[in-house]
Amino acid sequence: MLHPLVALLMLIAIMQILTLPRNKAIAPFLVTFFTIPTAQVVLVGPLHFPVLRILILTGLARMALPRSAGSGGTFTGGFNMLDQIVVFWTASALIVVSLQWMDPQGLIKFVGDFLDSLGGYLVVRFLIPDREAVRLTVRALALICLIQGMCMLSEQFTHRNVFAFLGANQPTIRNGKIRSEGVMGTLFGGTFAGVLIPLFLWLWTAGKSKFAAALGLIGATAMVFASHASTSWLAYGSSLLGLSFWFARKRMRLVRWGIVTALVGCHLFMNGPVWSLIEKIDLTGGSSSYHRYELVDNCIRHFSDWWLLGYKYYGRWGFDMWDLCNQFVVAALTGGLITLISFIMIYSRSFGLIGKTRKRVQGIRAQEWFLWCLGSSLFANVVASFGINYMIQLQLMLFVLIACVSIGVLKTRTTVEKKQIRYAVYTVEPKDIDAPVHSRYSRLESGAYSR
Repeated sequence: MLHPLVALLMLIAIMQILTLPRNKAIAPFLVTFFTIPTAQVVLVGPLHFPVLRILILTGLARMALPRSAGSGGTFTGGFNMLDQIVVFWTASALIVVSLQWMDPQGLIKFVGDFLDSLGGYLVVRFLIPDREAVRLTVRALALICLIQGMCMLSEQFTHRNVFAFLGANQPTIRNGKIRSEGVMGTLFGGTFAGVLIPLFLWLWTAGKSKFAAALGLIGATAMVFASHASTSWLAYGSSLLGLSFWFARKRMRLVRWGIVTALVGCHLFMNGPVWSLIEKIDLTGGSSSYHRYELVDNCIRHFSDWWLLGYKYYGRWGFDMWDLCNQFVVAALTGGLITLISFIMIYSRSFGLIGKTRKRVQGIRAQEWFLWCLGSSLFANVVASFGINYMIQLQLMLFVLIACVSIGVLKTRTTVEKKQIRYAVYTVEPKDIDAPVHSRYSRLESGAYSR
C-alpha cells in the first residue's frame, strides 16, 4: 500500500517538520501533503494510516515537543473564538455521526476522520505563527500548483496520469473533453487551484516573491483549465469576482443587502425556488448542475429527517442522491443542524474579523489589500462548496486559510497599535503642527522628532 518513493519522501518530510524552525516547517508539510495521493496508506493490523494522517500526527508531535512553541505560545495570539468554533464543528460532527450509526467499526473510521480534521487544523495553526510564515505558506502553495499544473496539462496530451503508479486515478473523458485528475482528482484539484488565485495576486503585489507568485498563477490556471469542470471555473471566477469588489470595499454593507434583496426578489417571482438557479450553472457544457440543485432541494424539503442527528438514508431521496457533492449538505446530513450552523459560523466569523480589521487599517493600502485577498479566497471557498464536498486535502486547504486569517488579523491589529503608541510617545515640533499626517509620520520614522 506504500510505494518506496513515497516512504522516502514521507521520512524526509517528517525530519524537516521536526527539526526546522517553527515558521519554516509549514513548507515541507504542505508540499508533501498535497503531492501524495490519498491511496498511499500504511497498514498496522486492522488500522489504516494514510500518509497524510501520518504527516498530521508528526505535526502534532512537533507541537508536543518541549520549548517548540517559543515565546509566542502554541497558538499565536491565544486560542481565539475562531479556533473554538472550528473545534466545536469537528467535535459535533464526530459525536452526531457516531450516534447516527452506532457501529464499533464505523466509530474507528469516524475517529480517524476527526483526527484528520481537528489535528490538521491544530497543526497548520501551530506552524503558521507569523506573517513571514503566511508568505512562506503562499509560496509553498504556488509550488504545489506549478507541479500539479504541469502534470495535469501532460494528461491532456498523454491521456495518462503521472501519479497513477501511486494510486491516483487516470483521466476521464466527458463530452469529448479530457478531465485531468492529478493527485487530488478533477474537481478537488481544480477547486484547490481556483480559490488560491487571490493569494497569489497578493504575493505578486507584495513585491518580494513575484517569481513564485507568477508560477503559482500559471500553475493554478493550468489546473483549472485541465480539469474541465464547472466547479473549478466557478471557484476561479469567484476569486476574481471577490477581488473586483475591492473598489467598493467601503460600501460592502450596501452590496450585501443588494444581493439579499435580489435573491428574495428572485424567489418571489421565479417559477421555482431561488436555489434552482444552481441548475442553470454550466460552464463546460457537461456539468451535472441539476444534480446539485436536487441535493439542495431535497435537503431543504427533508429538514425533519436530519435536523437532530443527521440522516444516513439520503440515498433513498432520488437518483444519485448518494453523491453528496455539496459541503453544506454534507455538514447537514452527517452532523445535523448544529454541525451545519457551526460550519457556517466559521465563514461568518472569518469574514467578520477581516471586515472589522480592514476598517481599522483603512488608508494603509498594503494591509487592506492583504485582508481583501484573504476574504476573496474565502468567498471562492463558499461558492465552490455548493458544487463539491471537501475531502481531506481540500479541508486542510480551508484550514490553512483560516489560520492565515487569524494571524493576518492579529498582526495587522498589532501593527496599527504600535503605530498609535509611537504617535503618542513623540513630541511634534510646533512648525509641523499643521503639516499633513503622512508628512509628520515620515519625519517620525526618520528620527526627526525627539521623545
